[in-house]
Amino acid sequence: MKYLTVKDETKSEFTEKKSLFIGHACRVYSEEEAIKFIEKIKTIYKDATHNVPAYIIGENREIQRYSDDGEPQGTAGIPALEVLKKKELTDTVIVITRYFGGTLLGSGGLIRAYSKAASLAVEEAGIVEKVKGCPLFISCSYDLLGKIQYTCTQNSWYIENIEYTDKVKILLFVAEDYLDKIKSAFTEITKGTCQFEQGKVKYFFKLDNRLFQDV
Repeated sequence: MKYLTVKDETKSEFTEKKSLFIGHACRVYSEEEAIKFIEKIKTIYKDATHNVPAYIIGENREIQRYSDDGEPQGTAGIPALEVLKKKELTDTVIVITRYFGGTLLGSGGLIRAYSKAASLAVEEAGIVEKVKGCPLFISCSYDLLGKIQYTCTQNSWYIENIEYTDKVKILLFVAEDYLDKIKSAFTEITKGTCQFEQGKVKYFFKLDNRLFQDV
């Protein structure tokens, strides 16, 4: 199962029949953090007609919560939550703020508006994948550095750091699924003379073909 979440805390807004909808999205790591974010938005927009929250937490999306916050049942919180589910997001909270403009939207209009607000907020925040990986240090002689750099460039393997001592020590963040492939490639081009030091496996964010410890 993919582990997808949002990249940035953000907001977006649009107007529908004079009602202003403001969508807020944020990455969180616990239900407590989600609740804290919701309370923050409610404080900032305490004069709003509604502040509709929805969130999904956990690697297996085991925590899913929403509220209509006074809107007709099923017209606000569920549509917002469904956006997160359809995009396969987790560790994500959204809050949709509405300032009523005087024109009723009806049940269908509310569902469409809250779905749109949630989608725009997520789109603005950006989606990143989390994958299991680890730091991989490759030590080799100076004359092999060029070959390793060329191989990394050809395969879009990003070199995070190079340390120059009596040998060259190269750092990459490597997805767990690619460890064997990368080690085999470096072993081949160095004819078995390079040495590997593998760090602790943990979650990294993945953007394109590069892993990040945080974004």
